[in-house]
Parts: sequence; structure tokens; C-alpha cells
Amino acid sequence: MYAAIDIGGTKIAAGLVDTGGELLVRHERPTPAEEPMAAVEALLEQLIADPRWGRVQAVGIGSAGPIDAGKGTISPVNIPAWRDFPLVDRVSAVTRQPVTLAGDGVAMAAGEHWRGAAQGLDNAVCMVVSTGVGGGLILGGKLRPGPSGNAGHIGHICVELDGPPCPCGSKGCVEVIASGTAIAARVGGTSAIEVAESARAGDPRALASFDRSAKALAAAIASTAALVDIEAAVIGGGVAKAGDLLFGPLREHLKEYARLSFTRDVTVHPAALGGDAGLIGAAALVRQVEV
Repeated sequence: MYAAIDIGGTKIAAGLVDTGGELLVRHERPTPAEEPMAAVEALLEQLIADPRWGRVQAVGIGSAGPIDAGKGTISPVNIPAWRDFPLVDRVSAVTRQPVTLAGDGVAMAAGEHWRGAAQGLDNAVCMVVSTGVGGGLILGGKLRPGPSGNAGHIGHICVELDGPPCPCGSKGCVEVIASGTAIAARVGGTSAIEVAESARAGDPRALASFDRSAKALAAAIASTAALVDIEAAVIGGGVAKAGDLLFGPLREHLKEYARLSFTRDVTVHPAALGGDAGLIGAAALVRQVEV
């Protein structure tokens, strides 16, 4: 089996996944503002204490980005405490296992292609829409993480040239417009979940905030389709739990932006692995290496 770690701006999760893609155990902690490695180590200790740990062959990590797969370091935009942090070395030192690292969107793409909504698709973009926005690419039937492990990082495509400043240092990025953080901030809410509740009750400001998020995502998906000729987009993460509040306007806006003959048939699907996508995806990264 595989050990898996999923690192996001809000939470860090770890689990054990068997070679068939079944998540056998899951542990989770909030992402600390300071010393986040302590949370990772605590989660790994829980996994190592599991009697099944002796069957673990390797560790897969999907992390909020950017990351540097070659160096084994991470610098997540939404976790300021980690800049060029040597995560692979630190995790390897605790587990004594080989470690594979990629961006969280790349991991999610690997998981959804293995066991989820992208199964059987040869060309797709898979997106994580949560505290931030990440993504990964399946092209020619294979995961394409790129040399740095960040390929498909759709959250930092610019969709508004004079848009709001993004934490990455640019402006008008998909992430700063479409993320759960952005959805909540536009209406003074504490979370996208709270805004979704207001939207379902008919609050026009909440509905407009989801619509703006959907429009940014549609523009990014259409741009990706024009660039690499995908057939589908799979969307997961906390914001995707809003269901039709997001997917309804997203599909309508995609019709506005995907106008070329080879982009207009791109379909949009909710991720199938739900909250387990990050961990199953991290395990899928190891499986990709083995294959």
C-alpha cells in the first residue's frame, strides 16, 4: 500500500491507500500558520503507528503550490511559513520511504484519472477549487506534471488583465477571483459554505459571487482547451460542493468563451472522489512512478 499526504492552505491530511485505490485510513489537522511541519510529523506518527504501516512501499505528497519536484521543495502561496521548504527530505527522514511530490492539482488529476470522473478520458484538466485554485493535466492518456511538477496550475492563469492583486504577486489570476476565499470575501462571509447557504436562500450578492467565480473558471477552462485540446474539465475541492450554484453558471459561461470548433464541446464534471481526492491522488502519484 501507499502512504499519502495532502497539503492545503486550510488543512493537512494523511492516509493509507491500497494498490486498488481504496483509502483505508485518514487523519486530518488544520494547517498551522506557523510550524506546519509539526502537523505533518504528527500525522505521519499516526500512520506509522498503524499495524499496516509495514506494508507501505512509498509516500506520495500532493501539495498546494508552487512546488519544485526536482528539489523536493514547496512554496505554497497560501502557506507563507513555507518558502523553499525541503518537504521531501523531511518526510523521508521520518518515514524512511521513497517520496514522490507534485502539486495538489496534479495529484487530484492523477487520482481522478485512476479512480474518478476522469477515468477513461485521454485529455482533461482537473481542478481543485478551494482555499486556492490548482490544477493538473491528463494529455494523451497520461498525467503530465511537467519538469517542476506544476503543469496545469490553472489558478494562476490571468483572466482579468486589470483584475485584483493575487497573493502570487500578479493580478487578475483565476485564484484571486474564483477561490472559496474570494467567494466569501466579496460578500463579507466567513466561508464559501456560508455564502452557498445564502445563495440557496436567494441572496443576490451571494449568487453574484458564485457567478463571478464560475465566469473566471469558464474563461480558464476555455483557454486551456484552446492551448492543449482537452475534452473535459473535472472540478473538485470545497467550492465544488456548492453543486449547481457553481456548475450551472460555469457551463453557461463556458459557452461564451469556448467558441472554437475544437473547444465548444468541452464538458464539465464534478470530481468523483470528493474529500478523498487529495489522498487517493497522492497515492496515484506513486503508482504512476511505479508503472
